[in-house]
Amino acid sequence: MQLLRRGDSGPAVEDVRETLRRLGILADTPQGARSPGYFDADVDHAVRVFQQGRGLITDGIVGPDTARALREAGWSLGDRLLAYTVTTPTSGDDVAMLQERLLELGYNVGRPNGVFDQQTETALVRFQRDYGLTPDGVCGPQTLRALRQLGRKVTGGRPGLLREQELLRRAGPRMRGKRIVIDPGHGGADRGVEVAGVDEANLMWDLARRLVGRMSATGMEAVLSRNEDSCPPDAERAQFANDIGADLVVSLHTDANRSMHAQGLATYHFGNGSGATSTVGEALAGLIQRELLTRTAMLDCRPQPCTWELVRRTRMPAVRLEIGYLTHIGDRRKLLDPEFRDVVAEGVLVAVKRLYLLGQDDQPTGTFTFSDVLAREYGRDQISAS
Repeated sequence: MQLLRRGDSGPAVEDVRETLRRLGILADTPQGARSPGYFDADVDHAVRVFQQGRGLITDGIVGPDTARALREAGWSLGDRLLAYTVTTPTSGDDVAMLQERLLELGYNVGRPNGVFDQQTETALVRFQRDYGLTPDGVCGPQTLRALRQLGRKVTGGRPGLLREQELLRRAGPRMRGKRIVIDPGHGGADRGVEVAGVDEANLMWDLARRLVGRMSATGMEAVLSRNEDSCPPDAERAQFANDIGADLVVSLHTDANRSMHAQGLATYHFGNGSGATSTVGEALAGLIQRELLTRTAMLDCRPQPCTWELVRRTRMPAVRLEIGYLTHIGDRRKLLDPEFRDVVAEGVLVAVKRLYLLGQDDQPTGTFTFSDVLAREYGRDQISAS
């Protein structure tokens, strides 16, 4: 789609203004002002407010993610029939409201991510069957009335978050037997950020291979989300992780900025700004951030919530790493160094191990090594013998 930014005009801008107005973020266009199809300073500010509240990059530009979020924000529960469709799953704030309500009633929809998927349909069918409704998996008027009449069954916390934490606890401290998807950003014809003959896709492919090798050595099943010459959409990468039943997803990217001074490391996890979040994803993002900062001395751009497609559509905790800025000469030099990429791979591996240790029998940040992890997995005698 065409990117919309300050100074643009046309019907698409008018639609954005109308959506922001209905959401109460933008005031009505006053008499005598510019055309409602003009992207002025007020629209720019309103878009940034909307982006910040939705876990999107706060740049004032209406790109694919912001346009999708604006469309979804226009729906409230009851505005339309909701049902599962295989090819293009329905998404919107109304779906998120339905998921939250089903969770309150004790039905497992997973994370309330606003996407009507098969797990949501299964939970809805169980609710309908339990309450004597036609179990057709369609949220229509009768189902809505039943949902609104019933009180909460689950109290004392957000049930989706508690369920995710319990799954982590039950998984145990060993990495062996767990499945992780490593997602190198971009690929194929999409090279991502390109600066001075260096491109993001190649760097992240190399880093992903290093990480897969280390993860596999611990006994984890490490799987790449794409081939070297392909670039699946983020929704397809998320579906791949869901289909194979991955335990975790780690997505690898670098960043760019018009300012040559922008630099640093950031990690992202699912969080929509209104309470829905992945607590385990947030924990993993924090662990990776701390490990890599200690090992690389990069600038700290902090862990942050987001609603990007990959972390939103995955049913397991997913984290996206933005490892430096290729537009910053210092970060670029680091990323071009194979030894630096080895350091990053080890840091991510250690952070995943720390996640499963749940703080027990741990070591100070930055001191845990690849050999230490192997020793924990296989026993020190076996590692020494090898």
